[in-house]
Amino acid sequence: MKPTVVLVGRPNVGKSTLFNRLTKTRDALVHDLPGLTRDRHYGHGRSGSKPFLVVDTGGFEPVVETGILAEMAKQTMQAVAEGDAVIFLVDGRAGVTPQDLIIAEKLRRSGRPVTVAVNKTEGMNRGVVSAEFFELGLGEPVPISGAHGEGVRELVELALEAFEVEPEEEGEDDHPKIAIVGRPNVGKSTLVNTFVGEERVIAFDQPGTTRDSIYVDFERGGKPYTLIDTAGVRRRGKVTEVVEKFSVIKTLQAIEDANVVVLVLDAQQEISDQDAHLAGFVLEAGRALVVAVNKWDGMEGYAREQIKRDLTRRLEFLSFARFHFISALKGEGVGGLIKSVDEAYAAAMAKMATPRLTRVLQDAVSQQQPGRSGLFRPKPKYAHQGGSNPPVIIVHGNHLEGITDSYKRYLENTFRTVFNLHGTPLRVDFKSGHNPFEARHVNPLTPRQTRTAERDARRRNKTNKK
Repeated sequence: MKPTVVLVGRPNVGKSTLFNRLTKTRDALVHDLPGLTRDRHYGHGRSGSKPFLVVDTGGFEPVVETGILAEMAKQTMQAVAEGDAVIFLVDGRAGVTPQDLIIAEKLRRSGRPVTVAVNKTEGMNRGVVSAEFFELGLGEPVPISGAHGEGVRELVELALEAFEVEPEEEGEDDHPKIAIVGRPNVGKSTLVNTFVGEERVIAFDQPGTTRDSIYVDFERGGKPYTLIDTAGVRRRGKVTEVVEKFSVIKTLQAIEDANVVVLVLDAQQEISDQDAHLAGFVLEAGRALVVAVNKWDGMEGYAREQIKRDLTRRLEFLSFARFHFISALKGEGVGGLIKSVDEAYAAAMAKMATPRLTRVLQDAVSQQQPGRSGLFRPKPKYAHQGGSNPPVIIVHGNHLEGITDSYKRYLENTFRTVFNLHGTPLRVDFKSGHNPFEARHVNPLTPRQTRTAERDARRRNKTNKK
């Protein structure tokens, strides 16, 4: 089993930079802004032959008892309780602060092995810089530079030296990745916590609480899943802060990385253009989709009918997706939501045999032939699968460039019904065959044939003159 290393420290000491260095990724948002990271962020690292899990945490403010900072502190202490080792990051350029002393005391009481990492020591006398951090009483400090990678390997080896790490078993990553997306403050983090059954991410009554895309592994009914909690996406004109722009990019990347997207809507607000644009991006990405209309418990009869009419009118292009009316806070309707996620995932990854696809195509053509295009009528002949997530069906035949959009939708609906492809976009592409005589090679005439052709041409010219 991999040991878990938790990164803890004050805001803006370089925890996310070190996280990206250890995981060899750019998964954690990094910016010169204190308090950027808020939720626990997990990643995979390796030191030599030793694999381990690393957890990035928000800036630790243990003296604050209310508000978003208090929620971040709870997340940090929960990560420490679940971890095997702690790396306490401090700022070598700022020196020991009163807040560092308070954090050191809390870590000492946690009972977890703690290694002090003195960050931002590039270009400095490391021995002198790290000397004052003996005051924390947590052993010998290790000077490092997370941005430049100096001393990082020695730090990880010291933190993991007490653990026997077994060789990693490679397994297939064949379980659904579910991205939870939507506008700010629609209840995405609350839904993630309801799925997981614990306060895994911060759910706070404030738009923009989630800034990064947080990957959460969990099991339900014996099946493994990975949830991706994402930042709320506002209309482009309202996105002004640099951090929020990066958060939106992370959300769009999470959609690309997911197998199934759960679009969360707020039943207490009207369906906006931004909801439709976000759904359109999911559709363009080809991801399976389930729509969750949240806060349904707070709606009355007439208001419920009105929101259903708005859904039909504004999101008509999502007719392939299942709609669920839920309360993430109370857990109502969540069971049916996960069933639709399973159905959409199965449809997105479906394997369709060529003989059956061809039979379905031929039956559809026999019931309704495509309309004539010019001199010729398109003739679909056979079909095969061209990809998954989303499913792609390639139809071969003659003159298929004349297939109309309405007939294409007819074939899509036929394939979707027969193969039970609910919850996923379906792409049907057409590939016309080539005329085998189009590039036919013509043998050159022999000298005798050339003389005969010229003589015949002269005779025809004389006849025409007469």
